[in-house]
Amino acid sequence: MADIKKGLTYKGAGVDIEAGERIVELIKKSVRSTFTSGVLTDIGGFGGLFALDKSKFREPVLVSGTDGVGTKLKVAQVMDIHNTVGIDLVAMCVNDILVQGAEPLFFLDYFATGKLEPAKTAQVIEGIARGCREAGCALLGGETAEMPGFYLPGEYDLAGFAVGVVDKENIITGEVITQGDVILGLASSGLHSNGYSLARKLVEVGGLSLDKSYWGSRDTLGKEYLKPTRIYAKSILNLIGNYPVKGLAHITGGGLTHNIPRILPKTVDAEIKLGSWPVLPVFEFIAKEGAVDQDEMLQTFNMGIGMVVVVDSKYEGEAINLLTQAGEKVYIIGKIVAGKGVVKYV
Repeated sequence: MADIKKGLTYKGAGVDIEAGERIVELIKKSVRSTFTSGVLTDIGGFGGLFALDKSKFREPVLVSGTDGVGTKLKVAQVMDIHNTVGIDLVAMCVNDILVQGAEPLFFLDYFATGKLEPAKTAQVIEGIARGCREAGCALLGGETAEMPGFYLPGEYDLAGFAVGVVDKENIITGEVITQGDVILGLASSGLHSNGYSLARKLVEVGGLSLDKSYWGSRDTLGKEYLKPTRIYAKSILNLIGNYPVKGLAHITGGGLTHNIPRILPKTVDAEIKLGSWPVLPVFEFIAKEGAVDQDEMLQTFNMGIGMVVVVDSKYEGEAINLLTQAGEKVYIIGKIVAGKGVVKYV
């Protein structure tokens, strides 16, 4: 056994409590900028308190979701750009609860690393705060964990948890989707937060550089890969408040092929018309450079569509107008036909 001549300390073991306290001071302003009227506690407590305004709902139902950013974090760490992955984190959780008609209320984050770097950590959390502001929810709390020996130098991981609320009678499940309904696609901003194991593999085996530009892009490949996931909360909630929406699907891992069936009754199919929306250049680049076939692309990436909205055909024009006014790029990408609950491409 080693002869310990000096007393061990937590800091000597790799955990710097003072660094954690510096981070709290750096992020206070950003976190407080997300606070809504329901927030009852300030940053730094053991738990976050949120008062639900029950007067807005007849029978409120809480909807929760949790997610991470995946290996997109590797790109951020290589590029040393840390102020956008927090937006991705919020988007992945908030967009998921949104599809059931839930209004996001609050968000919690978990940040873990081997050694805390206050400035870098603050950038990540400032991105989370920005995502919460875009979603209209409060960053109610979180955890910053320093775990020496668990992560390599410069590495960190993120996870998040969102809670929203919807009136029980207004929960959107997709069960009322019927033949003849219209499928609208809302444009994505890029890869969002899915398919990065394949996208990164292309860089590795293709001898590409994240610091170079391709296909005439103004941004480097790394910056293209890091474009934050679009948050659809405000535009979708506005639509739900004005017109009946039959189904919503967040297009994440699995692409259109596997996410749309999650909301379809087993008596109908989603007939998606290829070419009815512009495929973003980054996807065309990955397909060409990686020799990735169309089926693989469609079941791995969003291909330029981040959210799918199913409405009755009689509301098609009104829904498109409202979403467009909210800043979304909207495309009619297909229709609902008789079937067995799958996606068909035509």
